[in-house]
Order: sequence, then C-alpha cells, then structure tokens
Amino acid sequence: MQLIILDRDGVINKDSDEFIKSPEEWEALPGSLDAIARLTQHGYRIVVATNQSGIARKLYDVHTLNKIHHKMHQQVMEHGGLIESIFFCPHGPNDECSCRKPLPGLFEEISSRMNVSVKDVPAIGDSLRDIEAAQAAGAAPILVRTGNGTKTLYEHGEILEDVPIYCDLAQAVEGLLNPAA
Repeated sequence: MQLIILDRDGVINKDSDEFIKSPEEWEALPGSLDAIARLTQHGYRIVVATNQSGIARKLYDVHTLNKIHHKMHQQVMEHGGLIESIFFCPHGPNDECSCRKPLPGLFEEISSRMNVSVKDVPAIGDSLRDIEAAQAAGAAPILVRTGNGTKTLYEHGEILEDVPIYCDLAQAVEGLLNPAA
C-alpha cells in the first residue's frame, strides 16, 4: 500500500483566516471527500499533516480539534474513504518547534510512528510551507490551487517550477491515479 500525505485546511476543507475553531466551521471542499475515497479504493494509506496553531493561540483546545477531526473522519467514511492518521503541530509560529511546517518534523513523525519512509511519498498542500516541509523530508510535493494555493503560486511560482500543480485535490488524485491521462 502506498502512503500519501495531505494537508488539511485548504486541501480537504475550506480554510479561514479566522481559523477553523469548531466542527460547525469545518466544511469539506467540493470533490475532496470523493477524492479521498478514490485514494482509499486504490489502496493508498492516507495521513494528514497539519499545522494547528489555533491551539497555541488559545482559539480552541485539543478536545475541540478532536471533534473537528471526528467530523472529518465521519464525512470521509460516508464517501467510502479512510484517513488512517492525523498528525498535527499545536505550536504557534514563534514557538521554535521542529514539527511546524515548513520544517519536516511532522513528516519525520509520520515516518517514525508508521515505520515507513516518506521519501518520494506524494504530499499535497496549498501553501509554500507545505511544499517546503515535503521537500525537506524528501517527499514529493504537489500544490493545489484551493485554499492558499493560487496565492502561493502567484507569490512563489518561480520556486515551484518542479512541483506538480493541480486545481484541487480531486484533480491531483486523478493525476496520481492516471499519470498518462
């Protein structure tokens, strides 16, 4: 089974500058749940790697984050998909941790806890920090234009030349499953 790593906000669900602070605020992006189901049906092990600085900012706690993730798991399962694990960084931007993307700590934790290499593993994100974390860990970054993706492409396009770019998660999954199409 092949591993794939997904960012959460802006890839699976709508992002918000105000943070996703409750299950009610979590809303799947069109096509993302079906895309995860397709990956599941094609034998992929799906994990999520996400920065969740709202915890450090005291906007929500781990209990609330678990409720948000429960909603995500439920909706993914209703579409026939399965997210195996969620790895998150609860730290703020100035906490100097090793797990906050763009550092590769979450990818290293995935590798260690799941006893797999993340080398060349597809890692889909919508921001430069997602791409940089994947590259630092030796994974294969993919950018989607949802969430912050269009802004990321506009601001950093010159350094994304070798990174595959897709409109959304559904199109990225199609590209992975049918590379010749």
